[in-house]
Amino acid sequence: MRRRLLSVALAVVLAQPVMAQKTRTYAGEEAAALRCSNALALTAIALSRAELIADVEKEVMLGVTVLILERHVSGTWQQKKRALEVMRDRRSVPDTLDDYRRNAVKCLRQFPIN
Repeated sequence: MRRRLLSVALAVVLAQPVMAQKTRTYAGEEAAALRCSNALALTAIALSRAELIADVEKEVMLGVTVLILERHVSGTWQQKKRALEVMRDRRSVPDTLDDYRRNAVKCLRQFPIN
C-alpha cells in the first residue's frame, strides 16, 4: 500500500510540468490584459528597431508588459507566453500598432502596475 501511494505521488509530481503546459483559453479581463501586453511589447520593439526610442525606454515598456501579465493574467509563464504568441500571430503589426495608439492610456488605467 505504501509503495502504491509513493508511486501515485511520484506520478503526480512528474506530471506537473506537463499539466502546467496545458493550453489555456483566456477571456474577459485577462484577454484584454493580454491584448494590452501584446500591443505594448510589439510597439516597444518596433519603435526601438526604428530608432525612435532608446533601449532604456524599450526596456521600461517591456517591463510594464511583464508586470501587466504578472498581476492581471492567471496561469503559468508558459501559458501566458503561449497566449501572447497566439495573439501576436492572430493580429497584424499595423493592427497591433493601432491598438497601442488607441488604447495605451486606457490599458495602463485598466491594468495598473503600481
